[in-house]
Amino acid sequence: MNPEALPVVPSIRLDVWLWAARFYKTRSLAKQAVDTGKVEVGGQRPKSSRAIRIGDALRVQRGEEVFEISVRGLSDMRGPAPVAQGLYEESDASRKARQEMRLRRAAERTGYQAPEHKPDKRARRLIRALGDIDAL
Repeated sequence: MNPEALPVVPSIRLDVWLWAARFYKTRSLAKQAVDTGKVEVGGQRPKSSRAIRIGDALRVQRGEEVFEISVRGLSDMRGPAPVAQGLYEESDASRKARQEMRLRRAAERTGYQAPEHKPDKRARRLIRALGDIDAL
């Protein structure tokens, strides 16, 4: 079989694609996320050097958010956000789940109200004195 007759399927390293698609700020953070199991390709845990092709299904966990996406484009350069968002397509179920989690976190924060000003000297002393209560 002639090697020149084989079709060349474009591909790119997983960590480079995650960086270019703006899931992580640096390529080393993308590599670390892949190595720690926060990224799955086709339901399996890949290496950071795995080749990604158009049509691959990825599951990316970034903080508390989980993205279930399919690859729509390849790039090894980090560009503006609108261009990066064109490299993938997120599933509707994933988008809804992220929105519900965001609303749930917002509802949990509604009970907290930040103080209007910094504590004065007396209040700081009380806070320091009460700080040891949690150690009991």
